[in-house]
Amino acid sequence: MTRSAGATLLSVNVGLPRRVAWNGTTVFTGIFKVPVPGPRKVRRLNIDGDGQGDLGGHGGEQRAVLVYQRDSYDHWARHFGRDDLTPGSFGENFTVDGLADDEVCIGDRYRIGTAEFEVTQPRVTCFRVGMRLGEPQLPALLVGHRRPGFYLRVITEGEVGAGDPIVRTRTGRHRLTVAATDALLYLPGRDADTLRKAVDIPALSPGWQQSFRDLLTGDLSTATTLGPTIGTEPAWDGFRAMTVARVVRETPTVSSFHLRADGDGAEPALPGQYLTLRLRDRAEDAATIRSYSISAQPSAGTYRITVRRDERGRGSRFLHDNVRAGSSVDVAAPRGEFVLRQSGEPVVLASAGVGATPLMAMLHELADGGSTGPVWWVHVARGPEDHLFAAEAGDLLDRLPGARRVTFYTRSTAVPATGTTLHGRPDGERLALLGLPATARAYLCGPGSFVADLTTTLVRLGLAPDRIHSELFGALAPINPGVVDRPVEAPHQPAEPGTGPAVTFARSGLTTRWRDGDRSLLDLAEACAIPTRWSCRTGVCHTCATPVISGTPTYGPEPLEPPPPGQVLLCCAQPVDDLVVDA
Repeated sequence: MTRSAGATLLSVNVGLPRRVAWNGTTVFTGIFKVPVPGPRKVRRLNIDGDGQGDLGGHGGEQRAVLVYQRDSYDHWARHFGRDDLTPGSFGENFTVDGLADDEVCIGDRYRIGTAEFEVTQPRVTCFRVGMRLGEPQLPALLVGHRRPGFYLRVITEGEVGAGDPIVRTRTGRHRLTVAATDALLYLPGRDADTLRKAVDIPALSPGWQQSFRDLLTGDLSTATTLGPTIGTEPAWDGFRAMTVARVVRETPTVSSFHLRADGDGAEPALPGQYLTLRLRDRAEDAATIRSYSISAQPSAGTYRITVRRDERGRGSRFLHDNVRAGSSVDVAAPRGEFVLRQSGEPVVLASAGVGATPLMAMLHELADGGSTGPVWWVHVARGPEDHLFAAEAGDLLDRLPGARRVTFYTRSTAVPATGTTLHGRPDGERLALLGLPATARAYLCGPGSFVADLTTTLVRLGLAPDRIHSELFGALAPINPGVVDRPVEAPHQPAEPGTGPAVTFARSGLTTRWRDGDRSLLDLAEACAIPTRWSCRTGVCHTCATPVISGTPTYGPEPLEPPPPGQVLLCCAQPVDDLVVDA
């Protein structure tokens, strides 16, 4: 054992989670820690008297104790010109002298008092530390200044107290420091050799292990902290005019529109992607912007979208009532990460109603590519009259030697039940009879309840959650960590409308004007009750990355790492001109 360069535990800080007012809402957080006197018992999940508010992002065995250094306190006191930073201010449990982030390694073990600990990962980037200190940009600064702090796992429970010496008992494999590990996830310039070392460190927490494994599966020159880029860079910027070659009625309420791109630059879409259409009678009219899945690509430069008429939907009503063969519509390039991954593994394509549209593109790809592997086609319809693509799917499945199919009719018994036609819904008992292997990769599309129920069922049947992919129409479910009382509202115009560039949140069907007081597109979205997804709110974690359909964003401040091409980080971006984003 070696004393770690004279390192000492200066303060033990604890605090139970509490509700805190923030930005007009309430956050349930354990970020407020205060020093406690005397020895404290450290247990596997917590220090006595301590707790976390958001166990999805903090706490647990891998993140039982957060450590921050006095040297970093001095650094931030100088940076912000503050003299009020006291132990616990950064949400840490242990304030220490020594143990710098560029010296401590993942997997290092330390004895403090009668307890022993192991370093598992850097601090999680999160807006709450900025909220705690009234410095909103702090999450990005912790990463950019290479001073994140780190988490400990409790190897041996025991008592610790201020003044205890810190003794290193083991050095982590590959000696990868906390600062280097943090940069590997959040900063550009990653290299494969260091990533391979990181995933070979047993002590690194499973979440960080998985993030690094994801990065190793793709092209590091285009990957970001979210992992490798899925899909392709949009083939063209903004919207381009396309001619409607023909309209085909598929069922009483569903029609397909064949869109022909005139000229060059219309690249093939990946099976499962969608097109965004700008619909209006005249150029001076307000546009309706909607996205529709591509159900097939009959020829080069031609895309088929399939749309169910919804009396409450302006976009579908416009298409069904106004668009005919020869019409011209404005179309953005194919986008979307719900795409077929070609790997030869068993595939499950499960849909309900018009949710079959992106899966038809996948089925075409499998048939045209001569797939010989197992393919399950599971479709739910009300009855034969609503059975979308029945003949077309049947022909494609006949070309696949490993294909199996089953159709569920939920409201009709006109067709007798057989081995491939069932009455009712696809519950767990019926799906179990299909013999789906746990190694299958599943693609689901349909109403939210259908996707949620089927996902639960497939997990129970043994499929890993990360092998189940789904597409939802409309806004994505929000990610607002720790926020506990945000009211559920329909998207609406802000209380104080702006006069700047028009910003369209396409999935939410709302166009509004940029306001002078908005700091970011995220601010504007929240003022309009747009469902938002974020964590750090400073451009580090990329949770808010959103596809840009048309227009130009700019950044202030600049993110530490730009998002993939064609996307924008809502939390630190502003519009340069009229902007359409897929949110």
